[in-house]
Amino acid sequence: MARRKINWTVTLLLIIGSIVILFPIYLTVVNALKTPQETAQSILALPTEFRFDNFTRAIEMTNFFNALKNSAYITFFTVVFTILTNSMVAYAIARNLHKKTYKVLFYYFVSAMFVPFPIIMLPIVKQMSAISMMNPTGLIILYIVYGLAFNIFLYVGYIKSIPVELEEAAIIDGCSRWGVFWRIVFPLLTPMNATVGILTALWAWNDFMLPLVILSDRNDMTLPLVQYVFQSQFSTNYNLAFASYLLALLPMLLVYIFLQKWIISGVTKGAIK
Repeated sequence: MARRKINWTVTLLLIIGSIVILFPIYLTVVNALKTPQETAQSILALPTEFRFDNFTRAIEMTNFFNALKNSAYITFFTVVFTILTNSMVAYAIARNLHKKTYKVLFYYFVSAMFVPFPIIMLPIVKQMSAISMMNPTGLIILYIVYGLAFNIFLYVGYIKSIPVELEEAAIIDGCSRWGVFWRIVFPLLTPMNATVGILTALWAWNDFMLPLVILSDRNDMTLPLVQYVFQSQFSTNYNLAFASYLLALLPMLLVYIFLQKWIISGVTKGAIK
């Protein structure tokens, strides 16, 4: 039986990549369990005594559970409505790309990916303020709209790979165009829906800039925003900040751990038809 040769180049790159990823996590966990004095002595050393009360104080200072509720609410509805609306728009464009109007519309949406957010930040704030949407609902709408450009780019490419004959057969059997989408096309979009859902969830959960300029009420703040509480004019309480960062990371980590089977199968399902 032939022995497999080890690809040392790939192995070395994997080791370096793992260190680059794990080292910041190590620093965060270690310093979240220290006192400020221990952190000042060495940020790399293990704590002499685990200070779990840092997490309790971080929860109190950030009103963690309220921020968690806000982040979960915004992320959930952003993902659901992004998948529903963006897939429908992409389907209409993909099946009509032979028409000039839809082709122009497609390139119009794709071109939006190259517009930097700071350029449109002030007009957005003024517009959302004028219609009294400086709240989580307005934030969800903005996430759905801003996701259109990239998501349509993904969806259109995938929908074009779905045989049109499936839809034609359904129409011959008496199915409406609306029924064709929901009964034939949408189930076949499961792999792309999984991809879009994961990317959208990570974006909505971790985003800082858009909630910062849109959410005007402190009770509506999301987990990334409440991290500001640890910064004063002259110093930052890094130990409590690191503890809070871990708390903010934990929900999304748990979601991945428990749903990784469905996430991975959703991404890979349909690769072979």
